[in-house]
This record gives sequence, structure tokens and C-alpha cells, in this order.
Amino acid sequence: MAEPALSNISPIRPDLQVVEQRVADTDDGYTRLANELYEELIGADLTKNQAKVAHAVCRKTYGFNKKTDRIADSQLSELTNLPRQKVNKAKNELLAMKVLMMDGNKIGPNKNLNEWQITGCHHNSVSVTKTMTKSVTKTVTALSPKQGHTKDTITKDKKDNINKPPIVPQKSKSFDPLECSLPDWISKELWESWIAFRNDLKKPIKSQQSVTQIINLLTRCRDMGVPPEQIINNSIANGWQGLFEPKGAVPVKPVARPKPTADNFAAKDYGTTETPTWA
Repeated sequence: MAEPALSNISPIRPDLQVVEQRVADTDDGYTRLANELYEELIGADLTKNQAKVAHAVCRKTYGFNKKTDRIADSQLSELTNLPRQKVNKAKNELLAMKVLMMDGNKIGPNKNLNEWQITGCHHNSVSVTKTMTKSVTKTVTALSPKQGHTKDTITKDKKDNINKPPIVPQKSKSFDPLECSLPDWISKELWESWIAFRNDLKKPIKSQQSVTQIINLLTRCRDMGVPPEQIINNSIANGWQGLFEPKGAVPVKPVARPKPTADNFAAKDYGTTETPTWA
């Protein structure tokens, strides 16, 4: 009997497949759930299907920062890997046990843990009436999962800001004209009276630029021989908001002093110097 050719025998090689590693990370999203509610679900005497549906509802509500939402049975079925009929049955049992609650056409976990009736309902094999089942099914499952009421649209930036308190902008320190530096010829009492007058008019001085303009005006008036007391007191007496230069005032020219000249010592007669006797 002829032996088979070696070239026709294919080598046996293992089937190499790339296995993707799945690692849970909060950066990919997380569900904020109160510890008391989570611990109550852990210790609750629920069936396997009831527990899966309860956790799925928590994921579809609190996982999107919502207390309740319109969730179709098909969405819960996709998340729990249960048939839609079993999802609907478990959901209605949880509603009867008040583990879940309905708010209009929205469903969500019942945060009032004292209202839960798990023990009696579970051990007594709760039977949900057809009327209730039909009503809940018609209301809750009217939405298609393609409508995306609980679509995961939370970006990383939004997710990171969930637990962060709102940032309150700090108010900048208001400008205080009383803290400004003034020339020596403007008295503190005079400046304080002008600031108080402006505050009484509900027209406070709000910037350093305004103070600079006032000082420049008072400087010009002072060069004209008009003291700052006269300018400020005149505006206060007339109820004026601003300061004004007096009409017809002319700047005072400084008095010219004669320049000192060099003495001609050679032209002066200082008298005759007597020669001492010893010389």
C-alpha cells in the first residue's frame, strides 16, 4: 500500500484569535446609587429575574442622573439578556412590591425603602392582574429603544463634573476711592466730603481713572489760583455731580525773578591797603 505524500498533509496549527480584554473603569461611566438603596437591593429576597430587572432600571435611571425615565421592556430585555415577556412579568412584580414606582409613564426605583413589600409579595407568590399588566405594558413599552430616551450621551467632561460642586465665581474687590493716594494740597476731610456727597447722589466713584481726572481738574484750577476747597464746595452746594473749572479764570503766571549777574571785581574800588611798619 502506497504511503500518502507528505506534501498533502497540512500541519496542525492552533486557531489563534485575538481576545479583547475588558477592564471596568469609572472613566467609561458609572452609576451614582445611594448606599442604602444599593444595600437594600443586595439583601432583598428577590428572584433572579426580579433582581436583574431592578438593577437594570437603576442603570437606566440613576446611570443617567435621572430618578425616573420612560424605559421600554425591550431595553431592559437587551440589558438583562431575558426575554421580553419575562422582563415584563418581573417588572410588574417589582411594581406590586413597590420596589419600583411609576410616575406617569416613567418608571424608576422607589427611594422610600419603608414602602417596599418584598417579603409578603415574594413568599405569597404575587399574582399581577391582567389589567395592571396591560396598563403598564401599554404605557411603558410604547417607546422603541431606537428612540434613545436613555442613550448613553454623557461625555467624559460631563461625567467628571457630576460629583463636583458648582463653582461660585468670586466677586472682585470693589474700588474704594478713599484708599487712593492724593496730592498733599488736597485734604483728607475735603476728599471724604466729596466721596460721601457722590454716594448720596447714588453716583459713587468707581475707578482710578475718575480719580485721576478729578485730580487733574483740581490741579488746573489750583494753577489758576482757585483752591480745591472752592471747587468741591461749590459743586456740593449746587448739587452738581461733577467738578467744573471757574469761568474766566486765568492761570496765574509765576513772578519772574532777576537772574543773578557775575560781579566785576576788577572795576570795584576796595580802597588803599596800608603797608605795615615792619615791612
